[in-house]
Amino acid sequence: MGGKVKNFEEIPCEEKLKMLSKLLLAWDGQWFLKTVQAVGLEKAIEQNTLVRTSFAKIEMREMLRLLGVEKAQNLANAIEIIQQYVVLFGGNRLQTDWAIDGAFHLTIKVRRCPAVEGAKKAGLKRVDQPCVACQHLWPAWLSVLLPEKHWNCTILASIGRGADTCHIEVGTK
Repeated sequence: MGGKVKNFEEIPCEEKLKMLSKLLLAWDGQWFLKTVQAVGLEKAIEQNTLVRTSFAKIEMREMLRLLGVEKAQNLANAIEIIQQYVVLFGGNRLQTDWAIDGAFHLTIKVRRCPAVEGAKKAGLKRVDQPCVACQHLWPAWLSVLLPEKHWNCTILASIGRGADTCHIEVGTK
């Protein structure tokens, strides 16, 4: 690390984004851990779910604004927008497979979840807290991207609850 200090302008945008995504995830993790210390794990999980759901809507509104559109064209376009955001926010840490079944149904398989990995590293007695928030995350994102529908989510299996992969079904009621 010794040597000449780089000017900020010399650092490639990819390196800046990578650092920013790490810091965002660290901030989120630290917020959660400090909340656990202040109010206990169960109450912190409730609060995290509320905050994550609210922030999810902000995330997608900002993505739409950045892309210069009012809403996604269809479910496939909505997934593209979510995937772009996930890479921007967390790099390539979240590893998923997506399958669209019909106009308003989506199956998501998560092979790697950095939020669960963080919960395990933190040594919490429950590592499913990201799973609790995740159930509300997908409907929140899609309610902004495709607002004409009411979205629901069912988590059939999750890494945070001992499965090898997450199996998430998202659709309209």
